[in-house]
Amino acid sequence: MSDIKSKAQGLDPNVQPRNVLELVDKTNNIYESIAIVSKRARQISSDLKWEIQRKLEEFAVNTDTIEEVQENKEQIEISKFYERLPNTPIIATQEFMNDEIQWRYTDFKE
Repeated sequence: MSDIKSKAQGLDPNVQPRNVLELVDKTNNIYESIAIVSKRARQISSDLKWEIQRKLEEFAVNTDTIEEVQENKEQIEISKFYERLPNTPIIATQEFMNDEIQWRYTDFKE
């Protein structure tokens, strides 16, 4: 997981224009390329969500009263770190363009 975070920290979080032909070159079909990138983006999103929930659970305090709200600086810093990461489609597209994603076709039998 830290591999994804280290790759994502070097990326520009702003959306950049892409040459569609470069996406098509990998699969010869733009729809397949987009499907691969979107599936990888969902995987990254799921992994990051699981990781942040696990980290924030360490700070969870079970109380019965709603009035007691505590701020924890470490918890806020963890949340801010994940908020500053680029969106998962940006990370997935970069991985796809750098040939870091492996995919395969499955045979469907009727």
